Amino acid sequence: MKTARDRRDSRWDAHREQRRAQLVGAAIGAIRRHGAGVGMDDVAAAAETSKTVVYRHFGDRSGLYTAVCESVAAVLLGEIRSATIEAMGAPDGGPRAAVSAGIDAYLRLIESDPELYRFVVHRPLLTQPTGSRTASPPQSADPVNDLVTVIGDEIATVIGDRLRSTGNEPGDAARPWGHAIVGLVRGAADDWLIRPNGMTRERLATHLTDLAWSGLSGLAPHVQEDHA
Repeated sequence: MKTARDRRDSRWDAHREQRRAQLVGAAIGAIRRHGAGVGMDDVAAAAETSKTVVYRHFGDRSGLYTAVCESVAAVLLGEIRSATIEAMGAPDGGPRAAVSAGIDAYLRLIESDPELYRFVVHRPLLTQPTGSRTASPPQSADPVNDLVTVIGDEIATVIGDRLRSTGNEPGDAARPWGHAIVGLVRGAADDWLIRPNGMTRERLATHLTDLAWSGLSGLAPHVQEDHA
């Protein structure tokens, strides 16, 4: 009997996860259609259900926001990793090309999905009056900050590998540099989203890569001196 109950529970778990994924997809579609200021009524309409059902699966607006962020983060991180790995392995590639590819992958999300980016980064849904039908679930880690941390660590690995290839031991410098680059790109990307002024994504990626890599190249000798 216990095995039968476990199997039934497992089937319901799979169903709930599938339904949550469908609702996240509907929410993303509603964000693209109505903009970053989308409301829960819009999300429910896109999912062809009621707000009560949405709240049943996510608890409150924060739960839905977190689920959307996690979905976007998984896609973005996958694209950044694929781009940097491909750039590192290309015949004319290398660490600088990998940093450039990672920056371009980040900017590509903004160019192709500006409202979704605004929704994830600027959290407009969380500033709206709550309409929770149930008690809020325990708060999980911030998916945006988690994503920034992972991307910063990825860039730090690229920087560390590059310094070692030139005979410089990065020590503890690669990590803050990697996260500084992420902050640089995010700040410039937010400004570009508001005031593009005709600048293409490719041009912005080039500017940011030049700035980041020129700074790293200038700092490399100091790293060598610090660890000599």
